[in-house]
Amino acid sequence: MSLYTLFKPAIFALDAEKAHLASLALLRCLPTLVGNGAKDAHLNTRVAGLDFPSPIGLAAGYDKDAVAPDHLLSLGFGFVEIGTITPLPQTGNPRPRLFRLVEDRAVINRMGFNNKGQQAAYARLSSRKHRGVVGVNIGANKDAADRIADYVTGVRTMADVADYLTINISSPNTPGLRALQDRLALENLLARVMEARGHGGPPVFLKVAPDLEPADIDDIAKVAIEQGIDALIVSNTTVARPPLTSRYAKEAGGLSGAPLREPALQRLRDFKRATGGALPLIGVGGIASAEHAYARIRAGASLIQLYSALVYEGPGLARRIAAGLKKLLERDGFANVQQAVGID
Repeated sequence: MSLYTLFKPAIFALDAEKAHLASLALLRCLPTLVGNGAKDAHLNTRVAGLDFPSPIGLAAGYDKDAVAPDHLLSLGFGFVEIGTITPLPQTGNPRPRLFRLVEDRAVINRMGFNNKGQQAAYARLSSRKHRGVVGVNIGANKDAADRIADYVTGVRTMADVADYLTINISSPNTPGLRALQDRLALENLLARVMEARGHGGPPVFLKVAPDLEPADIDDIAKVAIEQGIDALIVSNTTVARPPLTSRYAKEAGGLSGAPLREPALQRLRDFKRATGGALPLIGVGGIASAEHAYARIRAGASLIQLYSALVYEGPGLARRIAAGLKKLLERDGFANVQQAVGID
């Protein structure tokens, strides 16, 4: 029995957001390791010009304000994405806004980009002493008069402390934000973002929603390729509601965890087809085991990210997935992750 299993009932007795904040505070009390895991030829991979010691990453949402990226890397993640951060601090939506759907091994959140702003995150990231890939997920303030200008501000502010930047236009919790996925709006957004990034800036990733029509997928893929985006993150939380049993099933917000697994996998396959392999893909949604990660890689993901599964599986999950993934690669005769990407 793991320590997490032992303490899980006490953790789950707390309000979900309070438990989240407590876990982050506890994590900051622990020592960090130099680097983020042992080098392993099976797991080392290169995407968008960056070297990742493992393809297993932590998605944005856990460390919104970059308070513990190196502590999180020490848990065995190959990379960590902080944020979403906005130009100005904002409190987000009213509480309660985070719900565990225990029976469904899922989470619903309607946080609303609560964060302390980009200047605070910049100060923390600029003082990092350890190495390891840390991406910065940027968004727009809820009341911004020009949301595209907010993304431009985010790129200019965070570019020199981010290993990569993620343009998050797919959160369902900021009204109207997903409209930026429409073709004309997306062309304008990405053109201005890439201009702001300039030459020599960090790679730019685009995070998309799972709730897309086939025509939307084709448009997003085409625009992303035309504008020189470095990778697509597929996908964010869903506003769909498959059959759920938890008493929180009807709460508003984005659903993540196990119910998102199959829809997110299908969306990854859709973007693999739509891009024709022209862009690296990062698979997210419902990944809770090495088998889940391997299926996403075989479907076309060069990297994967997780978050909600940590709620149910505990902080040792990244190392367990990495170890299991290595065994699966060896079993199937792959010398490294890259050889398995898109094999299905």
